[in-house]
Amino acid sequence: MGEWLAMTGRALPALREWAQREPDRPLAVALWAHADAERLGHPRVRAYLQTAHAAAKQAGDAHVMSLVYGLWLSAHNQHRATADHLVVHLAQYPADVLVGPLLGAFALSADLAYRDHGRRLTVTHYEWAGELSWPWASWAAAALAEEGATDRAWQLAQHALALQPRSGAAVHARAHAEHEQGTGPAYTSFIDGWLEQDPHALQRPHLQWHAALQDLAAGDLDAARRRADAELRRQDVGMRAAVNWRLLLAGQAPARTSDLEHVYRLLAEEGGWAEVFHTFQLALALAVATDTDGLEAMAARARSDERADYHEVLAPVIRALAHMTSGRPGKAVGLLSRLGEKAERIGGVRVEREIIQDTLARALIETGRLEAASRLLHHRITHRRHHAYEALLLSPRTERTAPAPSGPARVNA
Repeated sequence: MGEWLAMTGRALPALREWAQREPDRPLAVALWAHADAERLGHPRVRAYLQTAHAAAKQAGDAHVMSLVYGLWLSAHNQHRATADHLVVHLAQYPADVLVGPLLGAFALSADLAYRDHGRRLTVTHYEWAGELSWPWASWAAAALAEEGATDRAWQLAQHALALQPRSGAAVHARAHAEHEQGTGPAYTSFIDGWLEQDPHALQRPHLQWHAALQDLAAGDLDAARRRADAELRRQDVGMRAAVNWRLLLAGQAPARTSDLEHVYRLLAEEGGWAEVFHTFQLALALAVATDTDGLEAMAARARSDERADYHEVLAPVIRALAHMTSGRPGKAVGLLSRLGEKAERIGGVRVEREIIQDTLARALIETGRLEAASRLLHHRITHRRHHAYEALLLSPRTERTAPAPSGPARVNA
């Protein structure tokens, strides 16, 4: 259980061994199935969870029934329902560490009020759990980082690591805090040393993605490319696109890009349009490939989507990407400037959403509005110790370094 809460490299093997050793124990089966979903596939995960829930009900274990139901909702990507269930569950079982890994449902629920409530709830349950609860300290640190309480988040992450040095959740929270601080080499040195002790940590690709952004912050572009190429897997399309689009916006050559056929397959799958942020990440992959027609097709589909976040926020963002890839930065400025704070509804977290601000800054520069771009990035430049990336964004240039368009759009985008 501790391995799973810490998200160490032993987490999946330990849960798998537990479920095999005690196949009739619903808690063991449910936690393993949910944690090992990528390997098992969703149909098998749902079957295991259904069996576990029935077993817990037969045993009269209300706590495990409630937990498995939350896992079931999460496995079906019912984020709003998962968040609602967590509120009820935590009211009945305050500071229950077993639901901690599901707290991300609040951020995924496509409701800003829910995200705020989830962060407050996390900090409250850390206070109830007490300072010795490293899992809740880790999750509370992440919540504080997202609220912009960067220094407090870093300190709490460090506190959690002092209690449990292998807490991947605490390291992830520290990564978010250090991104806002722009620590550059301080973070990359830390994360490389930490991963050396646990090379198979569950969050390794994501932590290395954070490190690639810190390489960009410090101006070590080659290191950012090497890290992306060595650490990001084929399925990490969104993280790869986020690194490469940043490099292109800064006038730099990208790392290895994702195969367009793969991106289109992801768009055609059931989950391709299920979550606004995931769809946005796939749009970034098309932008990296300069697939303007594909972006236009995506924007048209988003405009016709009945979900407000898709037609009000995602559609103009994708259209702005299309304008950038086709050399029309002025139109991108108009779209992104009008979005304002609504851009938060694109989903994700601060470090992921700021790429929209990056795009607007680059568009402003390319239309000769240097002062407006400087104002846009002023907070980042004055608060981050390393900000070579922002300096590159604000550097006028005449030549485009984006790759050539790779083909026509697909009508099923």
